[in-house]
Amino acid sequence: MAAMPTLPTQEQLLGRFQALQQRIQAVEAAAELFCRFRAISNRLDAVEQAASQAPAGTPPPVPDAAAAEAAAAASRQAAYEAAQVDASPIQARLAQELFDKGFSDFRFVRVPGDYYDRPLEWRQACLAAASTDHLCKSIIMENTKAHPSVKGWEDPNNSKYYVVIVQYTARLNADKLKNIIHRLNGGRIGKQYFNMRLCPEDVSDELSGYEHNAVSPIGIKAPLPVILSHRIAQLQPDFFFIGAGEVDLKVGLPAAEFIEKYTPMVLDCTYDDE
Repeated sequence: MAAMPTLPTQEQLLGRFQALQQRIQAVEAAAELFCRFRAISNRLDAVEQAASQAPAGTPPPVPDAAAAEAAAAASRQAAYEAAQVDASPIQARLAQELFDKGFSDFRFVRVPGDYYDRPLEWRQACLAAASTDHLCKSIIMENTKAHPSVKGWEDPNNSKYYVVIVQYTARLNADKLKNIIHRLNGGRIGKQYFNMRLCPEDVSDELSGYEHNAVSPIGIKAPLPVILSHRIAQLQPDFFFIGAGEVDLKVGLPAAEFIEKYTPMVLDCTYDDE
């Protein structure tokens, strides 16, 4: 006689119900986001159609400032609401910071546990990034020979530590970085007081508040000066990905807005042959 199937426990049923609720919320948020962007797209299509039907020589219509502002606000709010769906405390905190700073667009992606064991092309597909060049990392560099007067990071031009953001497809040139930071001081401090090296992991964890492979300039614990590779600023389309405080969490955002709102130093700090 066949054994009777085991019925799920009350806890298992509750877990399934909660998982179903989360999926429904995610679908509802995605649907709302789609509707908002469709409304914006329809408005732009109407403007383009009106422009195409205008007689030759007619000046293009002046954009409706109020409509543009409303569209930007809707896009910003939609990005924030999408980031809150099933968000961990860290994701929620970072999303709040990006929203408060006024980013028009940002997107969080939770990646599989074997993400760092995979090739860059696989990671690109996982994030739906435009190219492997759009995959970037944040590392904390230390000036191991800093002048005795340098204790922390108060002076961005002569800090003990820096957050440096580079592409995975490029290699950080520590000597180039050292020479650039030395020049920022206008020769006031001798070159012997500059030697840029990767910060020890325990120090990086303490300064950033994040573990290895999770370092991010967003929501960072210590307000370290930030250096952004000039190649990231030149990316097209303008939307790059960096770590977001958890090993399996990434965030994409426009480089132009990152430069405007976080004011990093945009420097040529990678090897030229890549």
